[in-house]
Amino acid sequence: MPKLKPYGSKWQRSRLEYLRANPLCAMCLEAGRYEPAVVVDHIKPHKMHEAKTPEDMAVAQHLFWDRKNWQGLCNPHHNSTKQRMEKSGKVIGCTEDGLPLDANSHWFK
Repeated sequence: MPKLKPYGSKWQRSRLEYLRANPLCAMCLEAGRYEPAVVVDHIKPHKMHEAKTPEDMAVAQHLFWDRKNWQGLCNPHHNSTKQRMEKSGKVIGCTEDGLPLDANSHWFK
């Protein structure tokens, strides 16, 4: 598959538009905090760089441009929490009441 560079000018325009409409970090809001979002994150990773077939690329591009798959995040949540979540498969953090955000947590069993 040819290398695509999805983070070009079209992405930059779409990203700014999204952040204007969604100015707060989604993960901070879940925890009852109000921090500005500075990154548009793909909730489900698109993995465009791993696409090996045209079908894989079509799925990756759909995930990349689907605004329902976007969330605004602050830098700490994007660069740390989200990365750990993707590697571990678990939702990290808790609500302001101290309950885990991960619905599969042992606390709910």
